[in-house]
Amino acid sequence: MSGNDVVVKQQAALLALYRRHVGPGDRYALIDFPDHANVGDSAIWLGEIRMLRSVTGRDPDYVATWDGFDLGAFRAASPAGVLFLHGGGNLGDIWPHHQRFRERVLRDVRDRSIVQLPQSVHFRAPGGMETFAEAVAAHPAFHLYLRDRPSLSTARRHWGCPSDLAPDSAFALGRQPRAEPHCDLLMLMRTDDERVIHDAAIMGDCDDRVIVDWLDDGVLPLARSGQPLADYCFALATARVERGLATLSRGRRIVTDRLHAHILAVLLDIPHIALDNEYGKLSSYIEAWTRGSPQLLQRVR
Repeated sequence: MSGNDVVVKQQAALLALYRRHVGPGDRYALIDFPDHANVGDSAIWLGEIRMLRSVTGRDPDYVATWDGFDLGAFRAASPAGVLFLHGGGNLGDIWPHHQRFRERVLRDVRDRSIVQLPQSVHFRAPGGMETFAEAVAAHPAFHLYLRDRPSLSTARRHWGCPSDLAPDSAFALGRQPRAEPHCDLLMLMRTDDERVIHDAAIMGDCDDRVIVDWLDDGVLPLARSGQPLADYCFALATARVERGLATLSRGRRIVTDRLHAHILAVLLDIPHIALDNEYGKLSSYIEAWTRGSPQLLQRVR
């Protein structure tokens, strides 16, 4: 399978997903904007917005961060239409503030469809799955998309809602131009709560290597200057993704344990090795969607 085939397959699956819920001219809202330095979440947001704009021809009526969501303001700005929840890897208890927000939205907004865009699932404690199951059961129209088959299996075992497999929305960005590399090996490695220690031999022995993570934001807050919040969020996410693309482009080859470094490396056409995170998120995604990518040199569980 060619690199283009891998990307086109996922873009087609994403288009089918979004068209199930909205069409030309339809109103919608998109919440849980990722206002933090993790480039992957910004790449997902950009893909979501681009896909929703493409399908509906309009911007969201309402956007908000997890801690900036205001129920009254949401209802005033978005009196009708689907409510989309930002996708990613935070359905579970590793990042509990996002999960608590998701459950609060399911409790508070029951007059319309809510669509959870593609997520990976991981609960360290079983009680969290039961709490989420209660919130899901109480909502009349919740649809859940999962990025990998283990997550889909968990959803169908524990939560009584429509659940389907779908790729990560970052693939809506399409192929990306690659800048000239500056080192032989770029190692983009997690420094957060999903990090695991990998065998040094796996990561390669190279004198010309650089080890980084992309959690140091480098993107200063932008002046909003009265522009709509959706436009401001789009500009901020764009700046963060551009920083991530520039970082990855530094290496002729990449080793990473971040899913979106793998995804963006595919879009940039950079050879790379993918190492798993704490709960197998990368290998599960690769098995479902990207194992045919010629840029993927090796995956290590």
